[in-house]
Amino acid sequence: MPELPDIEAYRATLADRIVDRRLGGVRTASPFFLRTAVPPIAEAAGRVVTAIRRLGKRLVLALDDDRFLVLHLMIAGRLHWEPAGIDLVPRRHLGALDFDDGSLTVTEAGTKKRAGLWFVADAAGLAGHDRGCVEPLEADRDSFAAALTTGNHTVKRALTDPRLFSGIGNAYSDEILHAARLSPAALTGSLDAGATDRLHAATRDTLTLWRDRLVAEARAAFPEKVTAFREGMAVHGRYGKPCPACGTAVQRIKYAGNETNYCPRCQTGGRLLADRYFSTLLKKDWPRSIEELESRGG
Repeated sequence: MPELPDIEAYRATLADRIVDRRLGGVRTASPFFLRTAVPPIAEAAGRVVTAIRRLGKRLVLALDDDRFLVLHLMIAGRLHWEPAGIDLVPRRHLGALDFDDGSLTVTEAGTKKRAGLWFVADAAGLAGHDRGCVEPLEADRDSFAAALTTGNHTVKRALTDPRLFSGIGNAYSDEILHAARLSPAALTGSLDAGATDRLHAATRDTLTLWRDRLVAEARAAFPEKVTAFREGMAVHGRYGKPCPACGTAVQRIKYAGNETNYCPRCQTGGRLLADRYFSTLLKKDWPRSIEELESRGG
């Protein structure tokens, strides 16, 4: 799923391309793409794009006369800048926003079409898409801590909860936790002031680093390769590879189709976190520490 740095990269490149430009119209290639019927999408045609905003993991195109297009790419949706009026291929495209010099098209990998477009008539309608969560790049330490401790959850779950924090998903939460030297399984209620300070700083620093890097790349060329796995990441997607800080092999926990990557030496005091599937399968054969894993040649 595109996260805060990826959405900011899309926002930046679209601001360069379509702000102050007139929208020719919106075309759909999938019956699941457009999620609203009122006002009719035909009313978006001819309006000028006045701004591009990010709302959590959503992109908002502000149009004149207080109209808004809200685009949520979900997990597998991606944006492309293609020749104006390009023919839409239903097996590839969900829809297109047409401009004089190009068409912003939306695609989605897989068969489950979750990405969607909403056309809303006013600011009140737009507010319905706001989860009311904390913006991690704007929150001070106390606001961040208050959101973090809303409930006693694992810190990984708290960071990725869209009701608590805006725009953080699986990939960047791994990077944040590595930078903060915290276990993804640590409970938010157990964090002391120092750990909370480190997590707040790591969240801001990690997201700012990747936002700035991806925005710079997007301004040079439209971001066609939006992925959760980036060259230069410390742990995410790097299972079995050496931690850049200490050289220990990065480990992972698999659950519900996702995985969490972490360094056991930097983040968990040398302990290997139990993977629900494999630890149940292997029982006593599941290694408990880096040393036990390495003694087995793992």
